[in-house]
Amino acid sequence: MKISVCVIGLNEEKNLPDCLKSVKGIADEIVYVDSFSSDKSCAIAKKFGARVFKQKFLGHVGQKNFAVKKAKNDWILSLDCDERLSDKAVESIYALLEKGESGANGVNAYSFNRKNFYIYRWINHSGWYPDTKVRLFNRKSAEWQGENPHDRVRVLEGKTEWLKGDILHYSFTSISDHIRTLESFSTIAAQEAFKKGRKVSLVGVFFRSGWVVIRKFFFELAFLDGAAGFVITYYSAVSTFSKYIKLYMLHKTPHPQPPLHKVERGLKSSSTKQV
Repeated sequence: MKISVCVIGLNEEKNLPDCLKSVKGIADEIVYVDSFSSDKSCAIAKKFGARVFKQKFLGHVGQKNFAVKKAKNDWILSLDCDERLSDKAVESIYALLEKGESGANGVNAYSFNRKNFYIYRWINHSGWYPDTKVRLFNRKSAEWQGENPHDRVRVLEGKTEWLKGDILHYSFTSISDHIRTLESFSTIAAQEAFKKGRKVSLVGVFFRSGWVVIRKFFFELAFLDGAAGFVITYYSAVSTFSKYIKLYMLHKTPHPQPPLHKVERGLKSSSTKQV
């Protein structure tokens, strides 16, 4: 079992060193795909011995699949720049390597709990923990899928086993950081939904946002995370409202139609492909 660690990033010089340090000893190679950073991200990756590729951002799913394709090994460990493996997670992977149990009994993927650090504390509730993610997988049997900006590994064949140890996620450093991400992700999510023809009513916008508050507070016990839990609940509702109100507005905004002759050419071309 040889492991290729795949990481994508843009201007991540602050996070990248700790991310790459955490995989030292278990990575047979590191693949770093950079979206044309203006900081020292690429130099840092090379310092850790990474093979560095520059690629215009293809979306979260596309970029991660691009990194997987550049790997030399079939077993992929995928991390974001703001994530690190805990010591226990490293031990669990070492145990796999020592016992030679990778792929045994039809297991083609391994999942970990992900623990999120929010501004000043670790979050133990609020729907943010255990936040189980598949991050170690055989690329012959799994791939990145999902709807931007949210991605996930889908295992196409074989079993998935859970490994002890957390992936440590340093999510947001400030409220401002959270708001910037919220704005960006809600726009991307609304555009993706619009492309797929999804619609939402104005009543639906408010209903979905209100349900987030109820779910977070009463079912996911956000109040047990103290002030951070209240903030997470509030901005989760704001994020949902922002996504769906943007989707609602996209359907209300006139969109220019292509000239008729282009439409006709497209129809003829499509019909030719079908034949």
